Amino acid sequence: MRTALVIGTGLIGTSAALALVQRGVVVHLEDHDPEQARTAAALGAGTDEAPDGPVDVAIVAAPPAHVAAVLADAMRRGVARGYLDVASVKGGPRRELEALGLDLSAYLGTHPMSGREKSGPLAATGDLFEGRPWVLTPTRDTDTEVLNLALELVSHCRAVPVVMDADAHDRAVALVSHMPHLVSSMVAARLENAEEAAVRLCGQGIRDVTRIAASDPRMWIDILSANPGPVADLLTDVAADLEETVQALRALQSSDEDKRREGVDGIQDVLRRGNAGQVRVPGKHGSAPRVYEVVAVLIDDQPGQLARIFADAGVAGVNIEDVRIEHATGQQAGLVQLMVEPKSAAVLSAALRERGWAIRQ
Repeated sequence: MRTALVIGTGLIGTSAALALVQRGVVVHLEDHDPEQARTAAALGAGTDEAPDGPVDVAIVAAPPAHVAAVLADAMRRGVARGYLDVASVKGGPRRELEALGLDLSAYLGTHPMSGREKSGPLAATGDLFEGRPWVLTPTRDTDTEVLNLALELVSHCRAVPVVMDADAHDRAVALVSHMPHLVSSMVAARLENAEEAAVRLCGQGIRDVTRIAASDPRMWIDILSANPGPVADLLTDVAADLEETVQALRALQSSDEDKRREGVDGIQDVLRRGNAGQVRVPGKHGSAPRVYEVVAVLIDDQPGQLARIFADAGVAGVNIEDVRIEHATGQQAGLVQLMVEPKSAAVLSAALRERGWAIRQ
């Protein structure tokens, strides 16, 4: 791949363009909003000047509802040898293109499983896809050259290719992305009119659950409008679980011992199934999930504190597998939770104490 045309210079399109430029690909940028394309170009994602002739690959980074129309226009203009899209829904756009009677041998639908709560070119970064799954949905009609271009794109972005059927992909993202986003939004919505005294008690748990609810509603309306059926099916199951959980909690209020036992059983069941599902979430680098031990360190909210902790851990020869920060309410301090291999926890705790850190037991 020597040349590319990125059509749509939002977060995903601009991030892909930045990664390609870093690998020496000449990237042309196009957007229905020329100012957005100019912004992406100013960030170093390529040039907003039109290519002189067909490029090697056109990458359409438009919302799912508009992907088919943008792809059809690009194909009719003959702007590239191969055509890819990076929309979060795959089955619908392909069926729309088929209905338009286009030759789809030069097209392959893809979906990088990465993103941010922020949108637009200013949120883009060239390493957005690094180490993340990038789904490819080829069919028997897909030209080998186009598949190779898609694999080259994934490689340039340092992502991990995953081949799936388009409709299977849409059911999968409904489960792991679209439905969780709506559930996160519904939990966050409980905070909108909550008393200030209650909101001030927010800790890491509510922050974790509601983080993705900060995303742009307009973008999510486009995504959910393209995949409503599978998401609705999953929410129906969630609604059934919610109803059973409500009944179990009501039973716990009863003075009847038998009903209380039923309530306990109901709550235990949903918590147990939650445990069983959570352990299936892939761990670091997509490997099987692993159990880490937490070393909790109290820190002041001052510049350089995290750098010092990481440096001291390095001196101790301990690798930090993951990290979380919980900020103290009303204080300029916080609790850093360092996740390490169980065999390293005692070593790290002792080393950090030696260097003056306060370890929370």
